[in-house]
Amino acid sequence: MSDIDIPNQFDVLVVGAGAAGLYTALCLPASLQVGLITKETVSLSASDWAQGGIAAAVAPEDSPKLHIEDTLKAGAGLCDLAAVKFLAEQAPSCIQSLVNLGVAFDRHESNLALTLEAAHSRPRVLHAADTTGREVTTTLKNQVLRRQNIKVIQQALALSLWIEPQTGQCLGISLFYQGKITWVRAGAVILATGGGGQVFAQTTNPEVSTGDGVAIAWRAGAILRDLEFVQFHPTALSKPGRFLISEAVRGEGAHLVDDTGRRFAFDYHPSGELAPRDVVSRAIFSHLQNTASDPATAHVWLDMRPIPPEKIRHRFPNIIAVCQRWGIDVFNQPIPVSPAAHYWMGGILTDVTNSTNIPGLYAVGETASTGVHGANRLASNSLLECIVFGAQMANVDHEKLIIQKQKSVNFIKNGNFAVNPSAIDWENQQRQLAEIRQNLPRIVWQSAGICREKSSLETAISQIKSWQKDFAALPLSQLLLSLQPGQSVNFQQPKIEKELRLWAETRNLLDVAELILKSAVFRTESRGGHYRLDYPQTDPNWQVHTLVKNQEWVMGNG
Repeated sequence: MSDIDIPNQFDVLVVGAGAAGLYTALCLPASLQVGLITKETVSLSASDWAQGGIAAAVAPEDSPKLHIEDTLKAGAGLCDLAAVKFLAEQAPSCIQSLVNLGVAFDRHESNLALTLEAAHSRPRVLHAADTTGREVTTTLKNQVLRRQNIKVIQQALALSLWIEPQTGQCLGISLFYQGKITWVRAGAVILATGGGGQVFAQTTNPEVSTGDGVAIAWRAGAILRDLEFVQFHPTALSKPGRFLISEAVRGEGAHLVDDTGRRFAFDYHPSGELAPRDVVSRAIFSHLQNTASDPATAHVWLDMRPIPPEKIRHRFPNIIAVCQRWGIDVFNQPIPVSPAAHYWMGGILTDVTNSTNIPGLYAVGETASTGVHGANRLASNSLLECIVFGAQMANVDHEKLIIQKQKSVNFIKNGNFAVNPSAIDWENQQRQLAEIRQNLPRIVWQSAGICREKSSLETAISQIKSWQKDFAALPLSQLLLSLQPGQSVNFQQPKIEKELRLWAETRNLLDVAELILKSAVFRTESRGGHYRLDYPQTDPNWQVHTLVKNQEWVMGNG
C-alpha cells in the first residue's frame, strides 16, 4: 500500500493489527470511521506466528462448563470467574463467526477437527495444520482491506495517548507517520498491541512485541495488573524467530541433553523431559546458569533420534521443514533449544466491555488483563480471547464517541516545529539507544526470566533507572517529551523512521522492564508463571492481584 494522507480525526482508532486489532476493527459498526494503525505491515504480529490453535467447546461431549474448569485450574487461583465464563460461553458463536468470514479450519469429514492440548480435559482445539494464527490473521486482513469504513495506516507509530487534563478523558493519540509527528483525534482509542516478549533476551515473540500498549497506557495513568506473570516455553529453537518445538516431540520420546550428551532433566524432576512445562523450563535455565559461559544466549539440545523416523515424518512435518531451513537434519542431529518468553498474562486492567479506568480508552488481546488467564494461561485460549473480546466492540456507544470528538476540538495547542537534522546528533544517539536495546533484554532475562530472586531483581531495577536517566537526557527525548497536544514535528530528513522507531521502542521497553521487575519483587511467593527462588512456595495470602498505577504497587481483587 502506498503512503496515504490521514485525516486528523476518526470515530475510533485501533492500535495494532494482530488478531485482536483486525477482528476488533471488523466488529465495529460499519457506520463508524475507523483508523487501524500498525507499526509494520498488516500481517506481522504474534498472532500470525501462533501455531497451536484456538480453543472452544464445540464438540457434543464437551461443554463451556468443562472449558471454564480447565481454564480456572491452569490460572492458579487468579482467574476472574465472570471473565472466564464469558470467554467459554461466547467461544462457540465466535468460532462460527470466523468460519463465516472464511477461516478454513481443518475438518474431519464434515465436522471441525479438534485436537487435545495440555491441561484440556477434552479435545477442543481447532486448528489449520500447525499455522492456525496465520490462517486466522490472513482471513481477517483480507476482510479488513475490503471495508470502506476502515483506513489502514501502515508503518505508523503510536507514541502517546492524548488525555484531556480536566476530565482525564482519552481524546486520541500522537502518531509518528511519514517523517512527521501529528495528533489524531478519536472518539475512542482501542489498544491491541500484543505482548512485550522483546524485553527478554530469549522470546518467541516477533520484533514488534515491545510492550507498546502497556507502556503508553501506564504513562497516561491506566491501571495495570499482574505484570509479573510471564509464560515461558521450555523448548524454542535457538535461531532468529524462536520457533517453538512442540511438547508433543518430548511426548513421543525425544531426549533433552546438554553439550556432553547427558540427559540432565532427571536431576530436577523424576519425570525428566516430561515434567510440567514450567519445571522443564527451570531445569534448562538452572542447568545453563551452572554450565554456560553466557547463560543469556546459551542453549541445550533436543534429540529426536530416539523417535522412529517414520513417526517423525508423520507427526512433525513442519518441525522437520523449519529445522531444515536452518541446516538442521532432525533425523541425524539434535536441535539447539532453550526456554523463551512466550505469553504475558498481565496487562492493562479491563472489564468484559474492554473498558479501562481511562474514559474513551479500551484494550483487547494480550495487551489487556481481562482476568481470563490468571497466573498462567491455558493453551489456545489466547487467540480465543482476541476474538471473543474483540467482538464486544460491536456494542460501542455511538453517542459517546460523537460527544468525545466534539469535546476535543477546542483542546489544541497549535504549533509546528521543523527539526533541522544537523541540530540533533543522530549518530551518537543511535549508538546509545542501540546499546540500551541490546543490553536491556539480557539483564531482564537473567533477573526476571524463569527464576527470580530479590537481590538480582533489585540490581536490575537500578540499572534500568540509570538507563532511563541516560534516555531522558538525549536531545531527541528532550524535544519529543516536551511536546504538547497539537504541536506537530516535521523531521526534514529521509530515513528517519528507523531512528524514531528505535527511540520509541526503547522508551517502551525501559518502562515495561521496570514494571515487570518491580512487580516480580512485589510478589513474595511463587505462582503460575512467576517463580521466586527465595519464595518457592505458593502463599494463600497472595491469592490476590498485583495492581499498578503510576509508581504505586498494591495487592487487590480488581
